[in-house]
Amino acid sequence: MSNGEILVSLDIGTSEIKVIIGEVLKDSLNIIGVGTAKSQGMRKGAIVDIDETVHSIKNAIEQAEHMVDMRIDRVVVAVNGNHIELHSCHGVVAVQSENREIGDDDVTRVIDGAQVISIPPEREIIDCLPKQFIVDGLDEITDPRGMIGVRLEMEGTIITSSKTVLHNILKCVERANLDITDICLQPIAAGSIALSRDERNLGVALIDVGGGCTTVSIFENDHLIATSVIPLGGDNITKDLSIGLRTTTEEAENIKINYGHAYYDTALEEETFEATIIGSNQKEVYNQLQISDMIEARLEEIFELSKKEIRRMGFHELRGGYVLTGGTMKMQGVLELAQEVFNANARIAIPDYIGVREPQYTVGVGTIQFAYRNAKIQGKDLTPSLHVNQPSSNQRKNTNEKVKEEEPKQSKVANFFKSFFE
Repeated sequence: MSNGEILVSLDIGTSEIKVIIGEVLKDSLNIIGVGTAKSQGMRKGAIVDIDETVHSIKNAIEQAEHMVDMRIDRVVVAVNGNHIELHSCHGVVAVQSENREIGDDDVTRVIDGAQVISIPPEREIIDCLPKQFIVDGLDEITDPRGMIGVRLEMEGTIITSSKTVLHNILKCVERANLDITDICLQPIAAGSIALSRDERNLGVALIDVGGGCTTVSIFENDHLIATSVIPLGGDNITKDLSIGLRTTTEEAENIKINYGHAYYDTALEEETFEATIIGSNQKEVYNQLQISDMIEARLEEIFELSKKEIRRMGFHELRGGYVLTGGTMKMQGVLELAQEVFNANARIAIPDYIGVREPQYTVGVGTIQFAYRNAKIQGKDLTPSLHVNQPSSNQRKNTNEKVKEEEPKQSKVANFFKSFFE
């Protein structure tokens, strides 16, 4: 393996837990491993059972470890939800070096200074994202290091989260025997890979339709300016099919994946399948046109609610159009339905990397890419996430407790908890 920097993203979704291993070499990303596991313990994007969630995370990690034959011990975690809030911030410092050349310390100080704001005690700052740096009045600077100046300013966005919700996420990651390298906001991660720079500048809506919820995010002038979560997603379509076809949820999910079509006008009546009637061995034959009617009704509701939420956030015209992503968007007919509902330009975003060319991986791939770029700007130290020729999670299961007894240590996550409640 080459000497690139290796990062691992953890996307804790309602339907699936996704782990993606990426190697960054000369600013170029290469996906070298993927692990997925059915998500248990999550409902509508929130953790409802810690033990089940931990088990699902471990399963996904083990699958990714098996693919690369390495042990994963650090991850970048993607977070999302209506508990997230965005706040504008501004920091100012004097350049300290004798030759007035701006260095890493100056950038770190101005970012730290911008975070000195008053926030409620139940909330926690999870990141501070620079929008622009200003050196002696010269603005729109993306990276001021190496420049000469006396006064350094930064305008940015502070992301805050509910301490309780974040505590539960970090607790699950810690119990899965993982440390956290960084925390990333899902809409920003997805936007970094799903949207072009022109779209982000003009004004665009990114709609991520996952299993348990739909995230609606607005980007303008190259930055995320608003985000909201709607508690409806692909799982609701599965439940509708389960009720309509009188079959199990598991079989309804398989039917949705293999035969689902979201646009009634182009669904095929000759495309038939069998569904087992729940509580019996009897099977009944249905066609794609019949289930398309149910799928279209639910997905149209999701799109209409997304449009209503965008209007509520104060946006009535988006010149960049609408970009769709998330696992539900791989279904046939979703683009045609979206274009009809939004009455505007729309497209589906899929990561252009081998092994992850499906919309459900947009957040995971974007998390790696954004975390790497953000670390360069903020001067963060992203330590290696893999260890070559080390025991995998399967091999560590029987020795974890013994190691903890013999060599107790304070993890990064524990430090997070301690800082939350001091």
